[in-house]
Amino acid sequence: MSIKTEDVVCGNGMPAVIAYPADASGKLPVVVLMHERYGLVQHTKDQAARCARDGYVVIAPNFFFRHPDQVALNKGDSRYDLTDTESNELMAAALATIAQNSKADMGRVAIAGYCQTGRHPMVFAAKNKIAAAVVWYGGAAKREWDVTPTQAEPLADLIATMDCPVFAAFGAEDHIISVEDVRRLRNTLEDKNKSYDIHIYAGAPHGWLNDTMPGRYRKPQADAAWAAQQAFLSKVMSGAVKSDIISWTFECEKSTSYDFSKNVRLE
Repeated sequence: MSIKTEDVVCGNGMPAVIAYPADASGKLPVVVLMHERYGLVQHTKDQAARCARDGYVVIAPNFFFRHPDQVALNKGDSRYDLTDTESNELMAAALATIAQNSKADMGRVAIAGYCQTGRHPMVFAAKNKIAAAVVWYGGAAKREWDVTPTQAEPLADLIATMDCPVFAAFGAEDHIISVEDVRRLRNTLEDKNKSYDIHIYAGAPHGWLNDTMPGRYRKPQADAAWAAQQAFLSKVMSGAVKSDIISWTFECEKSTSYDFSKNVRLE
């Protein structure tokens, strides 16, 4: 499928990349792609194009555009501590920008977060109506659950007020998020009566979707998880997910010798 990409600047000065099918007719569902801790790097731009080829209007903003040293940020030599409040404000600006695209169906919006931003789709969904929240190896670590200077409300309380299903993908070899952490997320979603589709992949470390980082990338798991995500989004965006039905899907593969303490950071 031929796609068109555009570099844009949102009304608040936030840069973003937009990608969408060039020849599609009619309105298409929207995906907002949040990036990893590195800011808006090539990997996120590639994911935007990939998602557009699957039939979505995609916007990938630089949520860390206020960081004074983008080069250091992109290299992973610095970080930007995005607050929940700022994230929601920037998300509103991104949605206002993509709403100007004639192909965008703003009644069908999914938000995807990765790594550091993994919690933020759920944070936004707690305050705003969207079609789906997508979480990639984030939003489940122990540090995500409590009130902190960047997290104004307990994550469990935010999950309680969400009104959309959640897709989440994790790796069993993640050095930040343990299988028990993912089970806590799963159990909280169940306790709050929220629909979810959660997958844990054996042999996958943190960041295993990122094919620009050879030490982390795991193609079989990445392809399987992307297919699972797109099947989930297709179901949600087609209206096949009913608001009066709660659906729980949990798939986990891990080694019989799994030991979270032995998981290590890979590049």
